[in-house]
Amino acid sequence: MNKVRNRLTLIFILFIGLSNLAAGIFTVSVLRDSQVRSLEDSLEEQLKLYLATVDWETVFERSVRGEAYGHEAARIARKAGARVTFFDRDGAVLGDSAKGTGPGEEPGQVPKEIVLAGSQGFGTDIRASGNDSEKIMYVALPASFGDSGVGFVRFGASMNHLDAETFRITSYLLVGLLVLLLMTALISYRISQGLTGPLEKITRVAYQITNLNYKARVSIQNRDEIGQLGQAINTMAESLQFQMNRIQEDESRLKSVLENMLSGVVMIDRDERIVLINRSAEEMLGMSAAELLGQKYNVLKAQYELIKMIGECEEKHEHIRDEIVFYYPEERTLDIHLVPMTGAGGEFMGIVIVFHDISAIRRLERMRSEFVANVSHELKTPIAAVKGFAETLLGGAVNDPETAKSFLQIIYDESERLDRLIGDILDLSKIESKRVQLHFSPVEMKPFIERTLNMMSTEAAKKNIQLESNVEEDIYVEADEDRLRQILINLLANGISYTHEGGSVKITVEPVTASGTETGSDAEYEKIRIIVQDTGIGIPRKDLPRIFERFYRVDKARTRASGGTGLGLSIVKHLVELHKGTIRVDSIVGAGSKFVIELPVLQ
Repeated sequence: MNKVRNRLTLIFILFIGLSNLAAGIFTVSVLRDSQVRSLEDSLEEQLKLYLATVDWETVFERSVRGEAYGHEAARIARKAGARVTFFDRDGAVLGDSAKGTGPGEEPGQVPKEIVLAGSQGFGTDIRASGNDSEKIMYVALPASFGDSGVGFVRFGASMNHLDAETFRITSYLLVGLLVLLLMTALISYRISQGLTGPLEKITRVAYQITNLNYKARVSIQNRDEIGQLGQAINTMAESLQFQMNRIQEDESRLKSVLENMLSGVVMIDRDERIVLINRSAEEMLGMSAAELLGQKYNVLKAQYELIKMIGECEEKHEHIRDEIVFYYPEERTLDIHLVPMTGAGGEFMGIVIVFHDISAIRRLERMRSEFVANVSHELKTPIAAVKGFAETLLGGAVNDPETAKSFLQIIYDESERLDRLIGDILDLSKIESKRVQLHFSPVEMKPFIERTLNMMSTEAAKKNIQLESNVEEDIYVEADEDRLRQILINLLANGISYTHEGGSVKITVEPVTASGTETGSDAEYEKIRIIVQDTGIGIPRKDLPRIFERFYRVDKARTRASGGTGLGLSIVKHLVELHKGTIRVDSIVGAGSKFVIELPVLQ
């Protein structure tokens, strides 16, 4: 913008300078012409006045006739301050106030002014005086010399004073012109700055808008065309800022939705390069966005079936859906949709791939199938036993009292087991569907544990198993007392069932902080830890991850012999979770098992 300002300033200076120079030259020329005409008129007036007042008889009487013109020319020259020359009718010099030949006059040559005076009645001429640079103006008029005839009288005056005056005026004009040029330069610079300054602001704001700074504004108060342009720029910037804010908000929403989607999304452009991937897709593919973005899709070498599907979709430009099992980075069952993208003219733009993780659904389906199979299997044994012994009784064994009584006892035991199984199934169903209403109240652990152990003492006495407890005073927890008792009874029953005769089952309750460290009952604690430990046969390490599954048994024959349904530990786990607690198990084969439950003190 400085170039424009400098050009404008230079244009103003040249225009005004040339205008002033032309005006000065014209003024000096007019003034010079006026001075020349004034001098000419003055000489003419003097010459006419002299001719009107001269008495030629007196002139000729004063001197010898031959020298009369010379003496008269000298006398008049002294009075008039001019050169005076007399000529005869042929242009020959009769007398001259100056000695020698007149300036520009060659012998035998008639001066120009004399020629003009003879033809027009008045003659004038300006010329240099010989080799001198001085210029002289001559004015000539026809004259009558009395009895001596007629001729011409010429007055001449030097023009040096006119040249000096012209030089002085020209100097003043040049000085004035220089001062005016300086003022013009300053004023022109200010004017050009006033013109280009708003344009500079507009240009800067335009560059800032180009660099995505939509908050930039033009501060121009003018109401002229430049001010209107600045206002238009501001309006455009406000509109762009509003549009960009809306686009950024929409982009942020879409990005947030995309990043928090449970389904994976991958976009591949027409050049087979991955241009978009969300967090869920990264987890499913086992590769980060930094590794995939900008790369061709065949970088997914671990997922050969997926690469094959992408190639098929790219070739056919059709929606493809399939279910694939990924084994890397972990085993997942994915429902994959590949949708081709097309432009406005039906041009192929790329592919959008959506991954739905249906591993949990398929796992639930398997669990449901296994549950039905397990329930059917568990129900089949007692029903078969009841049916078989009932048929035996109907076949005649009812007539033998001892045999009938034994068979009926077996039928009763199996029906009891069947009742417990159905009850546990219904109970577990309610707990899993969260249809169990918990009634929380403060529970003092020491008397609560003692009552629970008394309830199990009869069962423990049958195997000569010792029940022990280690509970400090004044330890409380907010819980549903009946459900908490159900948890402990199931764990104690499980411990008693899998502990050899003469063994022991111990319950320990201790307060812990939120970080998991133990503390005294008098100190502040946020959780309690309940440990149920037995000296039984233990659980193999391979079975520990599945110990809380429904109908899962480590020793199936032993469980059925003890009357267990295989649902006790599953019920325990779900009840602990309803209390917002956790449960884990540590076990060594042959050394016993330890179940550790942590419950928050306040619900």
